[in-house]
Amino acid sequence: MSALDAPPGDTDGLPAPQRHLAAAAVMIGILMASLDSAIVNLALPSIARELDVDTGAVIWVANGYLVASAACMLIFAALGNVLGQRAVFTGGLALFTLTSLGCALAGSFEWLVLMRVAQGVAYAAMISIGLSLYRSIFPASALGMVLGLNALIVSFGTAAGPGLGGLIVTYLGWPWLFLINLPFGLLALVCACKAVPQEHPGASGFDGPGAALSALGICLLVLGVERLASLSGGQALLLFAFIGLCFWGFVHRQQRAPFPLVPLDIFASRRFNLAVSASTCVFVAQGLAMVALPFVLQNTYGHSVMHAALVFTTWPLAVVICAPLAGRLCSTMNAALLASIGVLVLAAGLGALALMPLAADTWSIAWRVGLCGVGYGFFLPPNNKELLGNVRKERSTTASGILSTARTLGQSTGAALMALSLMAFSAYSQFQQSAVFVQVVFGGACLIALLASLASLLRVAR
Repeated sequence: MSALDAPPGDTDGLPAPQRHLAAAAVMIGILMASLDSAIVNLALPSIARELDVDTGAVIWVANGYLVASAACMLIFAALGNVLGQRAVFTGGLALFTLTSLGCALAGSFEWLVLMRVAQGVAYAAMISIGLSLYRSIFPASALGMVLGLNALIVSFGTAAGPGLGGLIVTYLGWPWLFLINLPFGLLALVCACKAVPQEHPGASGFDGPGAALSALGICLLVLGVERLASLSGGQALLLFAFIGLCFWGFVHRQQRAPFPLVPLDIFASRRFNLAVSASTCVFVAQGLAMVALPFVLQNTYGHSVMHAALVFTTWPLAVVICAPLAGRLCSTMNAALLASIGVLVLAAGLGALALMPLAADTWSIAWRVGLCGVGYGFFLPPNNKELLGNVRKERSTTASGILSTARTLGQSTGAALMALSLMAFSAYSQFQQSAVFVQVVFGGACLIALLASLASLLRVAR
């Protein structure tokens, strides 16, 4: 029996031929998006040189994508209930493919960032619906295994991305980083149109004011963190007070809206809340570390793009190995305990990176990066199963949107913290070549991962 087949006796989910095509559409879309993110992160120093922008600004090739994604996740999750999951997912696939072409044709830094923002919106439409589609495509008994397979696919894309990106940047140039999305996108669109079911929408209205408040609050939060070093104390206080007001207004609106963007009864489950909290902290730590690694490897340790790609790849390769195993284990053992073990291993790996000497050789760096991947791989499938399994099925689209928002908001906040660490020092090049840079970035990521472990362990104690 393959991972895409239902266990004997299960009748929920789609029939086998349709299930395989629908799963292929979702997984190819997710693979395309994860491959894209990994390739672009590694190429940031090269893009900065070729487009003549400084390292603090080029972060927004990655961060603009993530900010737009985070701002739109909840919106598209709600639209999935209004327009139907198929319409939102296939629309996202089409837009992602089109904006990939736009990125490849970008002739200026500003146009590239604009296309990446549009691509982030398309990514949100795909990913906010993706996990919910798994719950419709597969029977509940196969969910843990499928989430493990999903984590493997994400990690395979992330693992292949650095090496492929290094080859593309070295021999073809950075525009080809985006052109490789075109065949993936067209194939996923064909599978989606043939197999993703056209379900009846569950809501007849959309909360426009709530959508505006959530998007504004999320965008300002990430921008505020990224620009914190350049703000005065009064400006920072005023900005974060306004952000707090946006989120207070959002919650107030959700309590009274006839068709809320996020039905607040979804937070009645304590285990769901702790799973979301743990996810958010892990994604912040991952986002900070993943964006920092190319700069650390190339600027601090002097590796070439290809050499940096090989070292960077040990993280996602470890996830490829560990995530499917974690997906199987969480069907037979305490998922919260398994997630807690994973996040503690992740924190240990980040702590080891923070203590890494400047004279460290390639192996010394690679095993630390790989240890982070082991922890991340054992955390993700069981935590996602806990999150999706502690809500009613009719709330699964909202839960998927919340998880996707946690991921993109966490990763964009991590990337913004990386930019903040650069802006906090005037001599960028000297700072990036010092042990202090390594300690600040990875030490901060380690502390954030330890916060995630606290949230995760609180579930085990219940």
